[in-house]
Amino acid sequence: MNRQTVVTEALDLLDDVGLETVSTRRLAKRLGVEQPSLYYHFKTKKDLLAAMAEAAMAPHATAPLPQHGDDWRTWFLDNSRSFRRTLLMRRDGALLHAGSTPTGALDRLRHKMAFLVTSGVPEQQAQMAMLASSRFIIGCVLEEQADADTPDPGDLPDDFPALDHEAAFEAGLALILGGLDQHTAAPGAAATP
Repeated sequence: MNRQTVVTEALDLLDDVGLETVSTRRLAKRLGVEQPSLYYHFKTKKDLLAAMAEAAMAPHATAPLPQHGDDWRTWFLDNSRSFRRTLLMRRDGALLHAGSTPTGALDRLRHKMAFLVTSGVPEQQAQMAMLASSRFIIGCVLEEQADADTPDPGDLPDDFPALDHEAAFEAGLALILGGLDQHTAAPGAAATP
């Protein structure tokens, strides 16, 4: 048993039972070990959850970074959609990710910020847009994943509109991008990072 095996099994357990039911006792039983042996790899459950969150984000964390000459608007939309898709890959993915610190992804985040700034987005607006979009996406996915346990839409009153999570996400993302677009420099007047 190694650290990676523990994280992989913990993520599988998450998918099976949900975040609220994940425990080191259940994980140890699943691995066929005594619970204290998990503490060799992770001092606390919080450390384990942080490693799970980092591993769950791997598909987004390994997506191609923006390159000089890329359209920042297209990249911003693609990046946001990649983040959402990744959170949706795991049961309670947004809940697992919420509050985690992206310590392993700081260089990638700096690259993304520098890309936005050199594309003409003022640094403060780029920071706020990345933060706002991240929180918006986490909130959207939290709601979408919570809806998996809600009643059948047929049980709702006739005048209650059905929610299309994809359409709601795209509409909100377009609003964030539109607001950010209003703060960008004129074409060809790129700021320096």
